[in-house]
Amino acid sequence: MSQSAKDAYAPSGAMRLAALASAAYRHVFAAGPVAPLLSRPKPVRRTGFDLDLRIAENRPEAEDVVSLTLESDGEPLPHWVPGAHLDVFLPSGRQRQYSLCGDPADRHTYRVAVRRIDAGLGGSREVHGLRAGTRITARGPRNAFTLVGAPSYLFVAGGIGITPILPMVRACHERGVPWRLVYLGRSRASMPFLGELTGYDSGVADIRPDDEAGLPDITGILPLAAPGAAIYLCGPPPLMSTARGLVREINPTASLHTERFSPLPVVDGAPFEIRLYRSGVTVPVAADESALTAIRRAVPGVAYSCRQGFCGTCRTPVLAGTVEHRDRVLPDGEREKSMLVCVSRSAGGPLLLDL
Repeated sequence: MSQSAKDAYAPSGAMRLAALASAAYRHVFAAGPVAPLLSRPKPVRRTGFDLDLRIAENRPEAEDVVSLTLESDGEPLPHWVPGAHLDVFLPSGRQRQYSLCGDPADRHTYRVAVRRIDAGLGGSREVHGLRAGTRITARGPRNAFTLVGAPSYLFVAGGIGITPILPMVRACHERGVPWRLVYLGRSRASMPFLGELTGYDSGVADIRPDDEAGLPDITGILPLAAPGAAIYLCGPPPLMSTARGLVREINPTASLHTERFSPLPVVDGAPFEIRLYRSGVTVPVAADESALTAIRRAVPGVAYSCRQGFCGTCRTPVLAGTVEHRDRVLPDGEREKSMLVCVSRSAGGPLLLDL
């Protein structure tokens, strides 16, 4: 390069000063001894927030249903939108997911509601026995049941399935968007928040207890949605499965959104083995169980949350083997070396996991 060309590319005095300032900044804020104090890390929270909450009230809402009002020690609670839920860690160590069913505008309290199931695994019975003043840990809020934009809405709630639907009805009422709710249950006495629904008179709250209206027929409910409507359904698994099979036939322009907190049954599974590298044990995985279930027999403390493949809590490094990925969130760049053990399985042969 000629001297004239070199002179043409020579930095100006202002550029030299900017470079010196940049170097000084990097030394102080990135590499210097006080850098950790001046530039504190702010890691991305991929699975929500850990919250230390206190039960302000345990209130009966219907037969075998109580609501818990949860509050912090004065700090505003994280914002949430309709459809969100909390991961709740009970005093016994049990972990459960409960929909937020209060007012999203209230930043001082959260509300969840729980139906007592005596034949269950004990979580609902424990919740019903909790008293005001008890402290619990929660993680979230997290949302896998987001209220999408639509010209109108049809909500179908079965029993305690009203909990994620109730804030959606409130949102539609406040926004002036057309909505209709079909609320199913055994009897009015078993259906929580009936009184609260009377305050939302901008739409139709169609209450259908079995002892008055007979057993529900989803084939007669889905046509109530207008063309292009968003249909939100939360209730017993058979009701949701039937709706998924019919909605395209009955209303092809509608969108169907469902939520469940229990894991889906394993479909088309084959048995395989998981070798745990750090634990030094091998666990068999049956054709009808998840890898997470099998792993927890050997490593009870392994982290998990949703058990449906959408939160990423149970992501585990894969050291060897081929994975059949059944999740909804793992990026393509991570699928070769990790898996969500709550839903994903072996594509053939054993898996070696870093556990």
